[in-house]
Amino acid sequence: MADKYLKLNTTTGNAAEQEALNSSAGAGDAGKIPALDSAGRLAANMMPIGIVAETVSFVASENLTAGNFVNLYLDTVLKGRKADNSNARRAHCFVSDAVTAAATGTGFTEGVNDDLTGMTVGAEQILGTAGGRTETVPAAGASVIVQHLGIAKSATELIVDFGQPIERAA
Repeated sequence: MADKYLKLNTTTGNAAEQEALNSSAGAGDAGKIPALDSAGRLAANMMPIGIVAETVSFVASENLTAGNFVNLYLDTVLKGRKADNSNARRAHCFVSDAVTAAATGTGFTEGVNDDLTGMTVGAEQILGTAGGRTETVPAAGASVIVQHLGIAKSATELIVDFGQPIERAA
């Protein structure tokens, strides 16, 4: 439920309580007051054309938690699983909400992943195992990759800039 405000009825002159909109139905909602969603943001359909998050929809092949880096692959439909440097599963996106196996999830291909912990401000973040990240380059081995994910803005926020993965020599 969004906050409410008083709106003047121009016909009767009376004030009436009106709830702010948390989603737009289009041109008919022009001039109306917007409300922020549960994350404190405007709904994507309230943004100007061209100002939207870069996302991809996929079916999760395993449970994902908020902040996980996701590897996308085709298995009849586009599926997502935890990216992992130990088995050459590069990161294509990250999730900001948990996604259960077999459910449809939304992956973000850019932006700020603010569902992380324990990062050193300014440190380069590298793909870790099981959908995680690390600040340590993984040891060489069969199917091991090094993929830069971006820079830590704070202990909990990563400015995502996916790099091309590099295979380590075995």
